[in-house]
Amino acid sequence: MRTIRRIIKIHNLDGYKVSCLFNNGESRIIDFAALFEKWQVKKGDIEYPLMESEKAFQQIKVVDGSFSWENIKVESTDENGKKVVYHYDLDPIVMYEESQVDESRKIELGLMIRQARKELGLTQEELANKSGTSKHYISRIENNKSGIELSTLVRIIEGGLGKKLQINII
Repeated sequence: MRTIRRIIKIHNLDGYKVSCLFNNGESRIIDFAALFEKWQVKKGDIEYPLMESEKAFQQIKVVDGSFSWENIKVESTDENGKKVVYHYDLDPIVMYEESQVDESRKIELGLMIRQARKELGLTQEELANKSGTSKHYISRIENNKSGIELSTLVRIIEGGLGKKLQINII
């Protein structure tokens, strides 16, 4: 389930731009004004009330990993032909694909490790040997191509770089 994109939290709403956190740890921005234009939303479409009223749009919530609007009702029929009413929601996979990385929330951990390594005059291979990892893994971390477990981060920072790891939650 971790590989299936889900929305965890809305960080910020700015007009029709939504900054949110996905379950892969990425914060991303979705510009719904551009998205509605791309989808060519017009009068009569289910999204039209959201496009026409910022107040209606801003009633957005995260429900079960998706964006949902309780103020927009979708009528359908169930497998027995009985009428059912749902709240309008959007597929989080589509939202991920239509979003951009929120650079203001990006953690540059790889850059911090690279700078500390270079200040100490260490090569990637030397850092890898001191921290019990591989040169390839250090390279992937420094280039933000790989996630990192906290225990491995401690080994790299404290064992490899000889520094003390401190994490602040603000």
